[in-house]
Amino acid sequence: MGNVFTRLYVGNGAFDIVGKRTRWYIISGIILLVCIGSMVFKQFNLGIDFEGGTKISLPSVSQSGQAISTKAVEDSYAKALPGKKPNAVQAVGSGASATIQIKSPALNVAEVATLKTTLAQDTSPQGGQTAISDSAVSASWGGEISGKALWALFWFFIAVTLFLAFYFEWRMAVGALVAVFHDVIITAGVYSLIGFEVTPATVIGLLTILGFSLYDTVVVFDKVKENTRGLLGLTRRTYGEAANLALNQTLMRSINTSLIALLPVIGLLVVGVGILGVGTLQDLALVQLVGMFVGALSSIFIATPVLVDLKMRDPKYIAQAKRVAARRAKASGPQVAEGIESVDEDALAADLRKEEALAAAASVPHRTAKAGDVRRRPTGKRQR
Repeated sequence: MGNVFTRLYVGNGAFDIVGKRTRWYIISGIILLVCIGSMVFKQFNLGIDFEGGTKISLPSVSQSGQAISTKAVEDSYAKALPGKKPNAVQAVGSGASATIQIKSPALNVAEVATLKTTLAQDTSPQGGQTAISDSAVSASWGGEISGKALWALFWFFIAVTLFLAFYFEWRMAVGALVAVFHDVIITAGVYSLIGFEVTPATVIGLLTILGFSLYDTVVVFDKVKENTRGLLGLTRRTYGEAANLALNQTLMRSINTSLIALLPVIGLLVVGVGILGVGTLQDLALVQLVGMFVGALSSIFIATPVLVDLKMRDPKYIAQAKRVAARRAKASGPQVAEGIESVDEDALAADLRKEEALAAAASVPHRTAKAGDVRRRPTGKRQR
C-alpha cells in the first residue's frame, strides 16, 4: 500500500493507464449500455413539474404535538380517493417549517376538497383544514425548463469545442467531449436505474457537473501538451507513453481535487436528507455527487486514452513510434530482459539536449539542481 502511495506522489509513470485503455473502454462500454438500456426501457421517475398534477401540503405535526407519518397520509389519501394512488408522499423541511407534501396526478376541485377534508379528520394537523394547501402544477413549466436546459447544453458544447480546438487541437476537443457525453449518460442512467425523482433541480445540477468534468480534463491535457512538445523529433517515448506520464504526473492532483470537491457535496446531501428531508437540496446534491465522481474517472480513464487513439492514427506519430521501437531494439539483451529502457549514448544525449531546450523555452524547469552541481565562481583570491 505504501508503494502505491509513493508512486502516486512521485508521478513517474508507474501506472500504465493509457497502455491498458482497452480495459477501460470495455468497462465503460458495459456501464454505458446498462445506463442507456435503463433510460430506454425503465425510463425516468419524472417529478410533478414535468408530468403535471396536484400538490397538497400539510403540517407534519398534529394538534396534539405528535408527528404525522407519511404512512398515515397515504392511508388517508387511499380512503378519500379509492382507486387512486399518489405519485409521492414526502416529509420536507425540519422544525416548525416541516411539512408533508403529496404529489398526485391531476385532481379536480371536488376531489381536492374531499382529500383535504379527509386529511384534516384523520391526521388533525396543526391549524386544522385551513393549514392544508393545494396547488395545480402544469407540465408545460417542466418542459420549458428542459427545453432551455437542452439549448444551454448545445451551446455549451459548441463553446467548449471551439475553445479546446483553438487552445489545444481538435483531437483534444474530441477527447474532452467524449468524456463529457460519457459523464452525462452515466449520471442520467444512474437516476433511471435507482429511480431518483427527476426535478428541475436535477436538470440544473446536471449542467453544473459539466464544468467540473472539463476542468479536470483540461488540466491533464495541458500536461500532455507540455510533455509532447517537440516529440516528433525525439525517440525516448511514444506519444502514448508521454501522455501516460502526464496522467501520472497529474493523478494525485486529480484525486485531491475530486475529494475536496466531493466532501461539501456529500455534506450537502447529508444535510438535505438527514436534517431538511427530501426536496430541492437533495435533488441537486445527488446529481452533483454522481456526476462529479464519474467526471473525475472519465478525465483519467477516457479522455486521454481517446486522445492517444486519435493521435496514433496520424502517420507522423506512427513513424515516430517505429523510430522509438527501432532505437529500443538496439538495447542490450540483459537490459531488455529487466524491462529497462536502454538506448545508445549518442541518441540519449541528443534527446536530453532537445528536452532541456524545450523545457527552457517553455520556462519549465526540467530538473532541480543539486548543490554539488554548482561550481564555485573565481573570486580573484589566491587559494592557500
